[in-house]
Amino acid sequence: MTDEEVWGTIDGLYAWLDANRPVDGADGLLLRILKLSEEVGEVAQAVIGATGQNPRKGTTHGWDDVQSELCDVVITALVALRTLTPDTREVFAAHLARVAHRSLGGGTAPAT
Repeated sequence: MTDEEVWGTIDGLYAWLDANRPVDGADGLLLRILKLSEEVGEVAQAVIGATGQNPRKGTTHGWDDVQSELCDVVITALVALRTLTPDTREVFAAHLARVAHRSLGGGTAPAT
């Protein structure tokens, strides 16, 4: 996928979810953001399953499952961000630049 296709897909998922949400308003916004917790829990479940940490269940997942669940977290986060602002791409790019500058540039992030 190209950059344009990725962001177009995020916009499309946002529109689809918005058109089909059972709860509107502030509660709907909170529930969309809380969906992240559910997705992160699925990552944890996949890691536990991939490493066989539950002796009752054994190995139930593979590392491909972990990758897939991590992708779900990223998608859910971007859709939640799109719910907060139509400028999702710009907000994310600016934040990523600040984190990269802080972490990789050895200094503080530039003012925005």
